[in-house]
Amino acid sequence: MKPLLILISLAFTLAAVPSWSAEADAEGFVPLFNGRDLTGWDGDPRLWEVKDGIVTGTCTGPDQLAHNSFLIWRGGTVADFELRVVIRVIGDNNSGIQYRSREIPEVGQWAISGYQCDIHPAVEHLGMTYEEKGRGIFGLNGKKVLLDPAGALWQLSEHEPVRADVSQWTEVSILARGNRLVHRINGQITSELTDHHEAGRAMEGLLAIQLHRGNANRVEIRDLRLKRLEKAEILAFDEATLPAGAKKIERPRTSRPQGTGPVVPPKK
Repeated sequence: MKPLLILISLAFTLAAVPSWSAEADAEGFVPLFNGRDLTGWDGDPRLWEVKDGIVTGTCTGPDQLAHNSFLIWRGGTVADFELRVVIRVIGDNNSGIQYRSREIPEVGQWAISGYQCDIHPAVEHLGMTYEEKGRGIFGLNGKKVLLDPAGALWQLSEHEPVRADVSQWTEVSILARGNRLVHRINGQITSELTDHHEAGRAMEGLLAIQLHRGNANRVEIRDLRLKRLEKAEILAFDEATLPAGAKKIERPRTSRPQGTGPVVPPKK
């Protein structure tokens, strides 16, 4: 029986390893989906599929999922990188791109904690910097913020929030270099975070796509490309060099945790 068990174990191991590779484009970006199936990705097969070359995750309503579920890239981890995604969310709910993240099996299979670029229909949350199952919201749309070494949040500046209809195809960009993170929606910066909180930050981790529990929704991705970057210098915190007008602020909270309308509660 031992040889048979070894073969079965090997088969499962090989199934989890990406069996395709793609060449970088002229800018150095490599596609992470092959356009046919979910090779190289790991998620609940009841929720995720590829339709006509589009990666699709579907939540049918509040009774389906006990927690947010993620489609996890198994091609490695990400540290310093630029990611470009074309995505849309159909239904009154949101999605997000996880990066430098980790699995949390104590919550459930395909559960993730870590940095997220929020793909949200509410303008204040669109493209914000957030930590799923962690330190919460950092920078709402239109905010440039930092976390100091003690974990306190500072607002450095603000600008007019970027607006986009995420039910239409939306271009998302994430730039992670050292402890500085920049999110863009349709080419415009939505939020910037410099994370000096060494005890809480992550410098490397998993990449994943969120399917949000609750209100029925469908997330679709038609393009996802990754460019790995050389390791950048960690920026040091110096309160004396903060821009004029910088101020400590309370951690933002939300009254719209799913979409723009009311949360549909699960049936009892």
